[in-house]
Amino acid sequence: MSSQDLTGADPSPETTATDETPDTPCPIVDSIEQIGSQWRLVVLYELQNGERRFNELKRETDANARTLSRVLDDLQESGFVDRRMEEDAPVATYYSLTEKGESLGPVFAEIDEWAHEWLAECNA
Repeated sequence: MSSQDLTGADPSPETTATDETPDTPCPIVDSIEQIGSQWRLVVLYELQNGERRFNELKRETDANARTLSRVLDDLQESGFVDRRMEEDAPVATYYSLTEKGESLGPVFAEIDEWAHEWLAECNA
């Protein structure tokens, strides 16, 4: 095919392949932006073991209540975490992974394997 578009005109400089830039960053960068903060990773990792109450997550992650609340809200908004409330006395809030959140299990396993091979801190 020639360098002309379907109308027969030469392509403008803005549309040549060498001048094109992607509309979004690399998928890896996008992924890290979604899950990459320290607290998000810790919470997502802890929830891989099943549903947890807020105070259980607070205790397991050592996060303060404000930070944990913000992280859980962010993860819920991003579709990684579901929140369930039980109205019985005392009122309890439970958090669990969505299908999207559960899909990170193999990713965590691969990162863990890589870390044990390449990071001295994990091998000590």
